[in-house]
Amino acid sequence: MRQRDYYFDNAKFILIFFVVFGHLLKTFIEHNEIIYSLYKTIYTFHMPAFILVSGFFAKGIYEKGYVSKIAKKLILPYIIFQIIYSVFYYYLYSKNTFTMDLLNPHWSLWFLISLFCWNIMLLGFSKLGPAKGLTAALLIALLIGYADSVSNYLSLSRTFVFFPMFLLGYHLRREHLNQLVNLKGRVIAFTVIAIVFFGFYFYPDINYKWLLGSKPYSELDAHGFISMLTRLGFYAVSLIMVFSFMAFVPSKQYFFTKWGKQTLYVYLLHGFIVRFFRESEMTGFFTSVENFLMLAAISLLVTIILSTGVIASFSQPIIELKINRSKSLLKKIVLYFRFYRERLKKQISSYN
Repeated sequence: MRQRDYYFDNAKFILIFFVVFGHLLKTFIEHNEIIYSLYKTIYTFHMPAFILVSGFFAKGIYEKGYVSKIAKKLILPYIIFQIIYSVFYYYLYSKNTFTMDLLNPHWSLWFLISLFCWNIMLLGFSKLGPAKGLTAALLIALLIGYADSVSNYLSLSRTFVFFPMFLLGYHLRREHLNQLVNLKGRVIAFTVIAIVFFGFYFYPDINYKWLLGSKPYSELDAHGFISMLTRLGFYAVSLIMVFSFMAFVPSKQYFFTKWGKQTLYVYLLHGFIVRFFRESEMTGFFTSVENFLMLAAISLLVTIILSTGVIASFSQPIIELKINRSKSLLKKIVLYFRFYRERLKKQISSYN
């Protein structure tokens, strides 16, 4: 059996931490320039890197049953959590009427439906070859911004805007990434990250919504040919930042490596925690840089907890529509209960 590549597990765990951290930071971007710059820096790479890695692992697209497999893995959880989030928002915001629209994904659920579409689109674009396929995908992504009707509906805007990154990941080879993980590569990567951060800090008027890929050009106050050039510029920044991040990902197995297998659980479940946090009075506590370091620690703790086997066991029936983890956990609980029951009986009998 082929040995598992720990590099990607490490990358996914670190990226999902940045997803959680970025969502928690969102509340404070209007009050602190440093936090706003950090927020935009994170958004240049965290989802694009996730998309690139997802494309890297889509090389089995032509295998029998692959499409049905990803449909079950992505579309069913999307429908389930779209319903759950609709109910959650109804009670959280005390809305008078309950509404549910399966075609307009709630918040972070866009990634599931886009990931499914990327895999389907790959069936055609992969046959064009790297150069033609990436050129066509990039051209479509640049032109789609002129269509005002293409936005959050079925996550169409993000699907087209981020597809070039997914396609690039598909064409990547492991040896390409190996060239980044060395001292020289990391020095360059650190310099790039620093330049991007300070660029955002000294030019705070840069609209972070360009990084989301969810808006047409008309909603980004951009018009004409300059719109495509702006999006192309953000593509360049994101691409450089993605590879800068990948340069720092360790290749060996660490204590957090195993948690990189559970990123889907973290991605789907952390939204409830983030929403409760944003609505709570806790937000008033984070007013200094030191407190924001604590927020990073909280993000890491949330990521670790949601990555554990216990959380996976309880949520697997909803996310994966399987019960093998739940059955295994239940068996362990029963065994522990029996063990302590027998132990208690022995102690009672010894006293008698």
